[in-house]
Amino acid sequence: MIRELQDEFKIVAGRNNRISDVVIPPLIFLIVNRFVGQPWAIGTSLFSALIFLIYRLMRGQSLWYALGGLTSAGLAAGLSLLTDSPGGYFLPGLISSGSTSGLAILSNLAQRPLVAWTSHLTRGWPIHWYWHERIRPAYSEVTWGWALFFAARFYIQWQTYLGGSVLALGIIQLLSGWPALIALLTLSYIYGTWRLRNLRGPSVDEFEAGSNPPWDGQQRGF
Repeated sequence: MIRELQDEFKIVAGRNNRISDVVIPPLIFLIVNRFVGQPWAIGTSLFSALIFLIYRLMRGQSLWYALGGLTSAGLAAGLSLLTDSPGGYFLPGLISSGSTSGLAILSNLAQRPLVAWTSHLTRGWPIHWYWHERIRPAYSEVTWGWALFFAARFYIQWQTYLGGSVLALGIIQLLSGWPALIALLTLSYIYGTWRLRNLRGPSVDEFEAGSNPPWDGQQRGF
């Protein structure tokens, strides 16, 4: 199972992507703001994000995370200046948590679960396979889990933001970012693959071939 999870994360994240491109700029902002102040914190976080982008470009690596880091840092810097508060730098993460939770709920109500769309975009499996009556429940249940996770993250971050502690808000956002997301993705994969096997629906290959039941089912991937 551990090797299988490692292989799955390589598929999702890609071999040349680096989450440090997204994590380091806000960490730099937090540290510099603590000792020097908001203007320097904004400048150094943007500079670090730009350095990551240039480095990935020169190495011929994927720019996905580097562009995401630069975009996030730019938006965060803009909100920090707009609100005239260092705490404004972390508003994009808070907004993202709330909107993701809302989108997960709406997608389930429409019977088109969010997790199915993310899997489709990542793996390229046919979208209609996800809507099969013996496939969709697994993705719907995991999507409800995502909705609860992001709602809880939004609530905690919002309460911390109202409390006014930039340091506490930054630490919470960092801890509830990639470390928590990795845990969420791991649990989603373990539960999702187990649920697919118990639903006894067709595998992707069996679905595309139009095979009749009983099916072997999807044995790997979610």
